[in-house]
Amino acid sequence: MKGAVINLSREVNNRGLACPQPVINTKRALEEMGQGTLISIVDNEIARENIIRFAENANCKVQVEDKGGEYYITITKGDESPLSSPVTPAKGETGPMVYLITSNTFGSGSEDLGEILMISFFNSLLEQRAPKSIMLVNSGVRLAVAQSRVLEQINKLVDRGTTVLACGTCLDYYKLKEQLAVGRVTNMLEILDNLTGDTKAVTIG
Repeated sequence: MKGAVINLSREVNNRGLACPQPVINTKRALEEMGQGTLISIVDNEIARENIIRFAENANCKVQVEDKGGEYYITITKGDESPLSSPVTPAKGETGPMVYLITSNTFGSGSEDLGEILMISFFNSLLEQRAPKSIMLVNSGVRLAVAQSRVLEQINKLVDRGTTVLACGTCLDYYKLKEQLAVGRVTNMLEILDNLTGDTKAVTIG
């Protein structure tokens, strides 16, 4: 029929993936499709709840079927979904984001868990508007060296315009200056200028 729009359903296999990858994959698939149905498959309750919450916040209809511990999440996207059109800045939106990262792990407690959470943070950050700058102090400078587990993600942010600043005093303390693989060396005055300018600053560590 002339003028008819055919909306085929899609299926995204998120089995075995760690948070936040199932949500990221689902978000990308929804953004790529027009109106229609997407089935996102996960194998744990946390991923199930995260995807349900994301889809409902995007004004999509959601149905869930439990198939022996695997969850088939059917998401119906209509033309009213904010994912159907490009994201535009909200009226009165604050200035650009800057992040001050004070540790190579996210949060206190288990160091192994903190490393996993930091990877998750940078993967999630890639799905947002790129920040103006990322400032690395104390052990946070370890994130910008060649052995960093988030080096690839940081390089992608740099490609999108993010400035990465690594504290020179901190690099000297940890004897890492020669291993800096992304960004440039900075000082506390420049860090302070970034934190107190027309920006929204968030501290991670």
